[in-house]
Amino acid sequence: MSAAPTATPATGTGVFSKTRARISDRTLRTDRWWLPPLLTVLGLGTFVVYATVRSFARKAYWVPDYHYLTPFYSPCLSASCVPGSSHFGQPFGELPMWIPLGFVVLPLLLGFRLTCYYYRKAYYRAVWFSPPACAVAEPHAKYTGETRLPLIIQNAHRYFFYAAALISVINTYDALAAFNTADGFGIGLGNLILLGNVTLLWAYTLSCHSCRHIAGGRLKHFSAHPVRYWFWTQVSKLNTRHMQLAWVTLGTLMLTDFYVMLVASDTISDLRFVN
Repeated sequence: MSAAPTATPATGTGVFSKTRARISDRTLRTDRWWLPPLLTVLGLGTFVVYATVRSFARKAYWVPDYHYLTPFYSPCLSASCVPGSSHFGQPFGELPMWIPLGFVVLPLLLGFRLTCYYYRKAYYRAVWFSPPACAVAEPHAKYTGETRLPLIIQNAHRYFFYAAALISVINTYDALAAFNTADGFGIGLGNLILLGNVTLLWAYTLSCHSCRHIAGGRLKHFSAHPVRYWFWTQVSKLNTRHMQLAWVTLGTLMLTDFYVMLVASDTISDLRFVN
C-alpha cells in the first residue's frame, strides 16, 4: 500500500520535517486508533465536569453525625464552611460564591495532575493530538516541546508533588478523624470509602516519577544508602502501576464525594457497622 508524496512545509518540524517520510494520508493504519484518545477525553472530561460542579456547589459536603468530609472541600479554611467541617480552623473570612471552599489546595492538586508524566501523555495525545496515536501524523506544523509557556510549567512537577504529599497527609487526617463520630468511636461504610480513597491517593502520589527520583535517582552507590534503596525499590514497584492508579484515583475521588453527598443530603443513610 502506498501513497503519493506531498509537499512539506519549509519550516516544518517533527512529522513535517524534510527528513521524514511524506504521505498524503494522515495515517495508513486501518485499526481503530482513535478509540483510546476518545476514551481518554471522555474519562478526563467526566471528572473535570463532575469535580467543577461539586467544588462550586457548596452543598452536602459534610456529615456532622459521622464527621465525613469530602476531599473536594478539604481542608475547609473559610468562615463560609459549615460548622464542624473546618478541621484546621478558619483563617479566611467569608468567600464569594465564585471561589470554591477548597481554593487553597485545588490549584495545587490540579497542578500535580496536569504536570503528571502519565497525564501529559494522556492529554497530549487525546486533546492536543501531539500525536494522537503511533504512526498518526499530528496536525501541528511546529514542535517546541516543553521549552515555552505554558508547557514549560511542566518542569515544576516535583514541587507540585511536595504539595500533593502534604495534601495527602491532610486527607489521611480527615479519614482518621471520621472514626470519632458525634457519639464516640464508630465505623460505617463511609469510613471504609474515605480510608480506601486516601490509601489509593497515597499509592498514586508515591508512585510518581518525581518521588522515585527523589528516593534514589541521584544515588551513585545504593549499598551506602540501604534505607533509601529499600524505599526506592518499593516506589519503583508502585511506579509500574502509575497509569492505573492515575485513573483509579479519579474514580475513587468521585465515588467518595458522591457517597458523602448522598449521606449529607439525607438521600441515603450511612451503613453502620459500629455505633
